Parts: sequence; structure tokens; C-alpha cells
Amino acid sequence: MTYVQPGPHAARPVATAARVRLLIASSMGTIVEWYDFAIFAVCAVLVFNTAFFPSSDPVAGLIAALMTQAVGFVARPLGGWFFGNLGDRIGRKKALMYSIALMGVSTVAMGLLPTYAQVGVLAPVLLLVLRVLQGFAVGGESTGALVMIAESLPARQRGLWTGFPMIGGPAGNVLATAAIGLVIGWVGQDAFVAWGWRIPFLASIVLIGLGYWIRARVEESPAFVEVQENRHEVVQAPLRTALAEYPGDMLRVLLVKMGESTMFYLFSSFFIVLATVWLKAPRPAALDAVFWGSLVEVGSILAAGALADRIGRRPVTIAGLVLGLMAGFHLFTLPVGATPEQLRWATILTLTCHGIIVGGMSAYFTELFPARVRYTAMSTAYSVAAVLGGALAPIVGTWLMQRFGAPMAVGWYATIMALPAILVMLTTRETRGADLLK
Repeated sequence: MTYVQPGPHAARPVATAARVRLLIASSMGTIVEWYDFAIFAVCAVLVFNTAFFPSSDPVAGLIAALMTQAVGFVARPLGGWFFGNLGDRIGRKKALMYSIALMGVSTVAMGLLPTYAQVGVLAPVLLLVLRVLQGFAVGGESTGALVMIAESLPARQRGLWTGFPMIGGPAGNVLATAAIGLVIGWVGQDAFVAWGWRIPFLASIVLIGLGYWIRARVEESPAFVEVQENRHEVVQAPLRTALAEYPGDMLRVLLVKMGESTMFYLFSSFFIVLATVWLKAPRPAALDAVFWGSLVEVGSILAAGALADRIGRRPVTIAGLVLGLMAGFHLFTLPVGATPEQLRWATILTLTCHGIIVGGMSAYFTELFPARVRYTAMSTAYSVAAVLGGALAPIVGTWLMQRFGAPMAVGWYATIMALPAILVMLTTRETRGADLLK
């Protein structure tokens, strides 16, 4: 393992107030966007299978709803390319502001949609269109926030700093499950399915407004400013350049992200299916488990990022992947009728291990590419991996349970998806401390 000494321009000095504002802006933006994504994922399992896809076969309706969720992922590569190209050409800050605005409009509109009973087939079509817009907006979000943080703050603690935008996934789950749980507790499960599901979607307008306002107050990335000052370094076709010059590193991002994404959606979105359909647990117990698991994961991401600053990106990411598989097999062997406590602790264990993966890989991804194509290269590979991993994981998991009659098959599926990621991290170079202004 080699250690890359920080270059003389690893990061320009950033005032404390500006640093705090940047961390809040990156975290708040990703939390808002993943809250929006998470409430769709939960409602796809609890509501949309009947409200938008009525069917005499409950499993068929569930798979149809999960397919709509997956379509959002399919739009992510296009969004990753679009916002990555935008970020590499006109600035990281502008790209991130546009993405959060688009996410806000599409999510609030979901809360106003008519159901199948009201307008027939038009309802799922409109849901599908808005889901595509959501996926498009998310395409450049996480990677854009990662790039902003990594390029703006000191290299010595880059693992910790890049953990802040990555808490958006679990923190969004916390907010989404809390909001949905509160609405169910307030109006009851029947009313939630009938109309209460709209409330969490409409409430996101407050978070979107706050996130947009905070992002408008941050400064542009120093690395992008430097590229702009040297106009000959600006790339007019960043994706073509990235594919020509860094195909191996883009493949590394794709394979690691694919393994991580598969685990995340098996341990969160698919977990709701596992708990409510297979294990016969009440919906509140499943939501409670995801809430506490996601809350603990926020801490594990930041802790793992700090550890990656001390011992390297590779060992932390590898440990998270291996431990995540072990925790997954524990989850997928829970008995029918598992208690709420068993569900909660299994989910805390799986999502904590997932947080270790994220804490190790986040800075690693940013350190693989030069500033002139970093946003585009990362976003494109990252988004394609999310399709191959996150989009398909809940669908494949549901199909495997129905086909083999046992969740253990899902554990082997997770293993198949994670092995390429482990191999990549075992054979890749260590990037800790790389100079991101080059």
C-alpha cells in the first residue's frame, strides 16, 4: 500500500465560517434529495402498489411499483452526464443548485397526483414521468456534493469531510421514515394509504427551499476556479475525454458503487418488503427498524471516513464490504414472526456496515480523477452503477424470495454483486492524500 503525499495545493485555506457553510450546504442538499427519493421508495411498497398499479395479484402490483422506482435509477446516468458536464464547464455550485430545484418540483408534484381510481392509466404514466425527473436530478447530486467538498477542504481530513454529503442517504431515510411514521400515527394506516401519503411529499417544499437558500451562499470550488483561470484546461467534451483517458478508473468506480448500492437498497428499500411480506411484521415495526438503522449509519459513515484518513481508503472499504455481507446473511435468516427488536438490531447491523463502505469509498472516488473531468467521470460511472445495483436490487430480491421461497437466496445475490467491488479494492492503488487541484 502506498501513501500519496498531499501536494502543495491539496486544498486552499478555507475560513471556518465558509467551511461550516459548505459542509451544511452539501449535507443539507443531499439529505433533501435523498429524503425525496426515500419517501418514494417506502411509498412504492406501502401505497403505490395499490393506488397506481391495482392488480388481482399482490406480488405483481408490488413488482410494478418497484419497477417504477427502478425507472428513476435508469434516468440517473443521463442526469449524471448532464450535471457532470454542467459542473465541469460552468461550475459545481450552479449544477448543484439546478439539481435540487428540479428534485423539489418533481417531488412536490408527486404529492398532487391523482390515483388510478381517479384518472385510470394516466396516473401511473404521470408517476413514471415524475420519477424519471427525480432520477435525473439525483444523477449529479451526490457526486457533485462530494466534488465540492473534496476540492474545497484540507486533504488531511478529506475522508471525514466527504462523509458529510454521503450522510444524505441514511439521513434521508431517517427523515422519510419519521415523516411517514408520524403521518400513519396521526391519521391511521387506512387513511395513510387513501390520502395521507401525500403529506410527506408536499412537506418536502420546506426542505427544498432551505437547501436551495443555503447552497446559494457557498463559494465555488477552488479546483474549478483554477481550471477556469487556465482556460486551456477547460474540457469541452468531458465525458469523451474521461472515457478516453480514464476508462479503468471509471470502471473501478462503477464496480465498487454497484456492490455498495446493491447492499444499501437490499438493507433499506427491500428490507421493507422482507419485513412486511415475508416476515409478517407490522409496517410500523419495519419503518422503526429502518429509522434506527439509518440514524446509526450517519455516525458510522463519518467515523469510517475519519478512519480512512488514518489507515487508507482501501482497508476501510474492504472491511465494510466483507462485514456487510456477513450482516446481510444474518438479516436474511431472520425467522417469520421476528420481533421488532430483532428487526431493529439486524437493520442497525447491516446499515452500520454499509456506512463503513461509504466512509471508505467516498474520498477514494474523488481522488481517482483530475479536476477537469472529475465531476463528469464520477457522476457517469456512479449513476450507471446505481442502475445496475440499486435499481434492480429490490426487484431481484422480491423475485428471488418468490422463486425460491427463502430470503437466503437474496444473501447469495448480494455476495455476487459485492465480490467485484472487493476485488477492485484489493487490487487498486491507495489514493489517500492525493492532490485534487491537478
